Amino acid sequence: MKDFMKYILVILMVGVLPLGLAAQEVSKKKKRNPQPFRWVNPPVASTPKMVKHATFKSPSMEVPVGYCIYLPPHYAAAPSRRFPVVYYLHGGRPGSELKSVRLVNHIHPAMQAGKVNPAIYVFVNGGPVSHYNMPKQKEAQGETVFIKELIPHIDESYRTIAQREGRGLEGFSQGGRGTARIMFKHPHLFVSAAPGGGGHATEKRISEEGGRESESLVFAKGDNTWDLARRYASRPKSKLNIFVHVGDKGFNYQNNIEWMKHLTALKIPYKHLIIRDAPHSAQIIYQKNGLDLMRFHAENFEQALKGKRK
Repeated sequence: MKDFMKYILVILMVGVLPLGLAAQEVSKKKKRNPQPFRWVNPPVASTPKMVKHATFKSPSMEVPVGYCIYLPPHYAAAPSRRFPVVYYLHGGRPGSELKSVRLVNHIHPAMQAGKVNPAIYVFVNGGPVSHYNMPKQKEAQGETVFIKELIPHIDESYRTIAQREGRGLEGFSQGGRGTARIMFKHPHLFVSAAPGGGGHATEKRISEEGGRESESLVFAKGDNTWDLARRYASRPKSKLNIFVHVGDKGFNYQNNIEWMKHLTALKIPYKHLIIRDAPHSAQIIYQKNGLDLMRFHAENFEQALKGKRK
């Protein structure tokens, strides 16, 4: 009987193991094959109800482009009031305006409770290669669509403070890379910028290899977070308020430390926040220290606008 049971157990193990391995392979394939890129991604079940999805027609591509927008409770309550805007750049590739919208589950309660001054948050679709412009690819100009098309559309369509004193930029992971690059290229557009968890080791390789990230990804020379920091430091510019943040358990932790040393060597002022026991996750970082990030933008808006009025 014991031998028979062993035989049955062996048969079960032989039958089960391949299924388990197959499931792992399917899981790997899912991770390796993201959803095809779309400029418009309709809301899903997990999209917070406080978030509005909308589109505008891209003048350069002549196609609809999606974005998500959070309007604070004060927006409807004060119909003549204008509000500052934080543009949030999602992580991952390819782009989608839905990728970071669940952060509103932390943003909305803080604003509703009066813990931070109200602001509009816009969640950007970064394009086929998130937040980058790809040379000679008309449909892959994520940075240009954001800077030259989305921002003017938001200012025309909503009651924004349509000047740099009322405009902030933030992003995490791939969006942290995008935030760091874009803030140095367009400091005249933003008064505050909070790059989080960016892959600055990859950006350094791009710098060292003349724009090449991989065989299939080659960007314009100098379009990276290291060279752009050097350019920003060497020229007259609008004063950026910078807040670098990263979790100390995240895989980009060490390269963020190295990049901050680069900023220090260039004498670029910045604040930083190391979130203890936080992995590479914007959601967990917002659970732990989202209020610090929101207040960073809010305080810079307040100071800049106050200075503008004097």
